[in-house]
Formats: sequence, C-alpha cells, structure tokens
Amino acid sequence: MNRIYLDNAATTPISSEVLNEMMPYLTTNYGNPSAVHAFGRETKHALDIARERIAKGIGCDPSEIYFTSGATEANNWVLYGIANANKDKGRHIITSKIEHPSVLNMCKRLEEEGFRVTYLDVDSQGFVRLDQLIHHLDSDTVLVSIMTANNEVGTIQNLQAIANIVGEKGITFHTDATQAIGAINFNVHEMGIDALSLSGHKINGPKGVGALYVKKGIKIAPFMLGGEQEYGLRAGTSNVAGIVGLGKAVEIATRDIVTNNKKIRQLRDYFIAQINKNIDMCYLNGHPIQRLSNNVNISFGMVDGESLMMMLDLNGIMVSTGSACSVGSVKLSPVLTAMGLSKDLVKGAVRFTLSKTTTKEELDIVVTQLVKIVQKLRQISPIAKSQVGTL
Repeated sequence: MNRIYLDNAATTPISSEVLNEMMPYLTTNYGNPSAVHAFGRETKHALDIARERIAKGIGCDPSEIYFTSGATEANNWVLYGIANANKDKGRHIITSKIEHPSVLNMCKRLEEEGFRVTYLDVDSQGFVRLDQLIHHLDSDTVLVSIMTANNEVGTIQNLQAIANIVGEKGITFHTDATQAIGAINFNVHEMGIDALSLSGHKINGPKGVGALYVKKGIKIAPFMLGGEQEYGLRAGTSNVAGIVGLGKAVEIATRDIVTNNKKIRQLRDYFIAQINKNIDMCYLNGHPIQRLSNNVNISFGMVDGESLMMMLDLNGIMVSTGSACSVGSVKLSPVLTAMGLSKDLVKGAVRFTLSKTTTKEELDIVVTQLVKIVQKLRQISPIAKSQVGTL
C-alpha cells in the first residue's frame, strides 16, 4: 500500500540537503564546541554558521539567537524567563486562548506563582480580538505572547497590527512562529517583534532542536543552569548536528518561500474545492485566505473526526484531528471551541497539512477515499439518524 502523508503540521521528514550538512557532525566532526582544541573550534564554527543562517532568515543579529531543544522549550523559556526577569516592573501577561499548550501550560504555572494572565478571545475565523488586547494592556503588563499562525486551523494573525499595538506601550512582544517559518517572511526588527520561537522538525529539519530569538536589551532569566553555553543563559552541551540541521533548514525554508508557497497554495485550494464538490456538509475552519498555505482543517457534518482519521489511516492516508501534542486527550479542541464551533462540528474536524512534495494525484486519491468513508460513517452515525436535514 502506498502511503500518503498529510500531517506535515505535526512533523516533516529531514530533507537530503539538511541531512548532508548534519552527517559530518554525527560522525567525524564530533568535538564539543566548548572545548578549545581543534575539534572544539571546528564545531563551534558550525554553530556560528547556523546562528548566522537563522538570524538572516528572520532578520536579526546572530547574537540574538539562542538554541533550544525545540519550540516547546523556547516557549517555556521566553515566558518564564521574561516574566521573572521583569516582575519588578509588573506581573501581568497577555496571551490568547488558541496558543500551543507549551504557552498555555506555562501561563498556568506562572499564575500559580502569582502572575496575572489574560487569555484573549478569538473570532469565528481564529483571529485574536484586537479590541480585547487594547483593553487589557495596562501598566502592569510585561509580556504579550500571540502565535503567528495557528497550528490547527492555519489562520495567520494580524501580526504587524499586534506588534504595533504592543510596541506603542513599550511592552515586550513574543510570537510563537513554529508553524510560520517558511510560510511568511519575517524581519523581526522591522516588524517590532521582541522574541520569537521556532523549531526544526516543522521545516524539514531534525527533531529535538529549536531556537529562540530575543531582541538585544530584553531582560530574560536563564532557564537551564550549568555551564556557559548560549551566552550563559541556556546551559548544556550543544546538539551540534541538530543545530547545524536547523540552520540549514531555516536557510532553505526562507530561500524557497515564494516557490514552495505558490505550489502548495494551489494544491490546497484544489483540495478544498474537490472536497466541497464531492461531499456535502463540509465546513472549512479558519480564514479562507489569510491562512497557512498548507493547512486544510475541515469539519465534516454528522461524522466523528477520530473515526474518519482512523479509517483513512487504514487506507494508508495519514492526517490529524488537531495538534499532535494533544493526541490521547479526550477533550474537545480548545482552538475550535474558542472559535465558537458547535460540539458536533468540533468532533467532526480533521486537519490535512500538505508539503512541497504533495501531489495532485495523491489529493485525488484522498478525496476518493473521503467520499467513501464519510458516506459509510454517516450511514451508521447516531447524529445523522437524529439530525438529518437539521445540521
């Protein structure tokens, strides 16, 4: 059975270009970059190149890039580190209800430690309510953290407007750009972004490595204590091969951004049109245009999304019902719930995320299978039997 992978928001395969860059640091160039001998100097130079590539990709200085184990650590660190380093100025943080769990759970921890957190609502398309943001900014606010693009529905926030609103108040603004690197162009200095998180495995880089940009002058407390790695703010022996791969992945993603997005966007729109043409009671979640080029999140009326996902899997098609970090959770999607979807439509949501290697032929196969499976599920659905003609 040929397998079709449409879960690229969860993770992506390492590209051959990235792997080729990494291999020497997994085999022959194995020195510890903290060492002063030749092996150490060689790997230290590799880290410097990776830092420069990432800085160039997002428009900052290399000295403002810190390597982490991934975006989860970067999000944890930026929230905890900035909040605690600036608590003499204030103890109020603003975020949204649709952030990644690595942001929301750290906010809960900070609330337990005496910080005040405001969780902004979103509208039916997943946009953060800017009126609420303006209303809740006050003299006690030290940090605003709003993701660039949502990992479930793909809506791209009005980032520049948010940065302007926050920047006018002199408050630090962080964005989780994990899903957005390679999808939109960043120049953090020009955009007024003070901190940004990213990860390697979302852009055809390795798992277990990420980076945090923090603008020079922003106070942030260390998150891991030990040695003097990462300017003394993030201790631990550097994951050299992973960092090299991350740097190359960011370079490629930002280098090929126009070509890749044009191709993927065309496939995405074709896929959505084919689903709507062949299956009734389908509802696209998120903004129809201002969304990630690879994201298709659809609620299938009178269908259980988990059942649909499993039946697609049995036919060699891999998709998701939401964030990969929520797998195993019985809770309804907080993102779709915050957007105001009915319980049935939240349960019926499936996320398809394409890549630059996805083909039209693959999408045609998926649509064919969707038609069959949705029809079968609706025939046995208690929801369909009780609500025919009312959804």
